[in-house]
Amino acid sequence: MRKEINRISEVGKALISVEGNPGVALNHVVELLEADTKQSLSFAKAINITEKSTRFQVFNGTQGLSTQTKIRMHEVPLTAGFSYNMLGRSFDGVGKVADGGPEVIFDKQVSTRLDTLNPTVRLVPKQALWTGIPMIDVFNTLVKSQKIPIFAGPTEPYNRLLSQIAQGAQADIIIFAGIGLKFDEYQYFKKQLSQSGNIDKTIMFSHLAGDSQIKGLMLPDVALGVAREFADQGKDVLVLLTDMTNWSNILRNVANYQDQIPSLQGYPGSLYSELAKRYEVAADIDGAGSITIIGATTLESLEDPVPDNTGYITEGQLFLENGKLKLARSLSRLKQAVNGKTRDDHRPIMTAMASLLAEAEKAYEAAEVGAANDAFSQKLLSYREDFITNMEEPFGEPIELELALDRCWDILKRHFEPTETGLSKKLIEKYWDL
Repeated sequence: MRKEINRISEVGKALISVEGNPGVALNHVVELLEADTKQSLSFAKAINITEKSTRFQVFNGTQGLSTQTKIRMHEVPLTAGFSYNMLGRSFDGVGKVADGGPEVIFDKQVSTRLDTLNPTVRLVPKQALWTGIPMIDVFNTLVKSQKIPIFAGPTEPYNRLLSQIAQGAQADIIIFAGIGLKFDEYQYFKKQLSQSGNIDKTIMFSHLAGDSQIKGLMLPDVALGVAREFADQGKDVLVLLTDMTNWSNILRNVANYQDQIPSLQGYPGSLYSELAKRYEVAADIDGAGSITIIGATTLESLEDPVPDNTGYITEGQLFLENGKLKLARSLSRLKQAVNGKTRDDHRPIMTAMASLLAEAEKAYEAAEVGAANDAFSQKLLSYREDFITNMEEPFGEPIELELALDRCWDILKRHFEPTETGLSKKLIEKYWDL
C-alpha cells in the first residue's frame, strides 16, 4: 500500500502545502484523492521542500480541493509516455490523449526532468535544417541542434509561420508544443498539420487558454522529454514551441502564488535559468540524433524580460513584422557552418542581395523627403518592393534551396544590370542567363 497523507495544511490558487516533508523529493508526483470515496481527483508535483512544509503544483488546478483532500504518495518523478504510436496524434500538457482518439499504448515512460546533457556528447552543429522557406534557407540557414526564437508582436501570424515550418521542415520527427492556445488556434494547427505531408511524423502537445496553468507550465518539459527519447534513438527532431511568453507568464503566476520576491515586471529572478533549461535541450548528440528548437516569443518591445533573456540564450532570431520575415532584423548565428557547403552561389548572392537591400532602404528614406530621383535609386526602390513581396514573404508552398536561389537571380535580373549586383563575373556567366 502506498503511503497516504490525510490532511492538507493549505490550498492556494494553484498550489497545496502539507506540514513537514512527507518523504518526497523535488519533482516527485503525488495523487490527490477525494476524502470519503478516495476517487482520484488530480496529480501534483513537489516543487518546494523545507523542514516546515512541502509545496505541490496541482496539474488541474485546486478548484474542488479542500484541506480534507487526501494525498497518495507515488514517490516518482513526473514522466511522460513514449511510443512511435504517438505520431500523428494530439496530447495535452501532461501527455494524455487529447484528440478524442483511442488511448495510446506506450512502450516506456521517459523523464521530464530535462537533466543537463553531458557536454562531451554534444557535437559541433554542422548539418543544415531546410524549412522550404526561402527567407530562412537562403539568408538565415538553420542548423540541426540550433535553438532560435521567432520574435513577433502579439497580432503577427507567428503560429501560421510555425505551421508553415512544420509543413516544409526536413526532420525525422516534428513535435509541436502550444501553450495558452485559443481554441481556434488549436483547430488551425490540427487542420494544417493533418493536411500537410508531415502529419505522419508530427506529434502535437497542446494547452488551451482555459486549461490548468500547471499543465501549461509542464507542457514544454513533456514535449522535450519525448523529443530527447526520439533523439536518443537516432532521430533528428524539430520542436516548435509557442508561445514562450505565455509560458513565462504562467511561470510568473506560479512564482507569485509561492510568494517569491519578484524581479522585473513581476517575473521571478530565475526566468533566465528556467528558459535556458528548456532551450539547452537542443543538441546534436554523438552517436544519436539531434534536437532543434524554434520558439515563438511574443513581445511589445525587445527590452521586455522574456525576449531580452531569450536573446542571450539562443543562437540568433527570426523577426516577424507586418507578416514578413525581416532580413535586417533576423540572424542565424550558425548559418556560416552550413551555407558554404551548398551551391556555389549561395553565400555570394545572399551577401549581394542583403547589401542591395541596405542601399534600397536608404533610397526609401530619401524618397520620403523627395530625394532619390536618380535612375539607380529608382531601381533600388523597385528592387526593395520585389524583395519584400517575393523573399520576405514566408507563406506559400515550400520550395527547395536551389529553386529559392534561382528566384534570387530572377529578382536581381528584373531590376539590375549584371555589373550593378556586385557579384563576380564567374557567377554571372554561370547563372545570369539560366
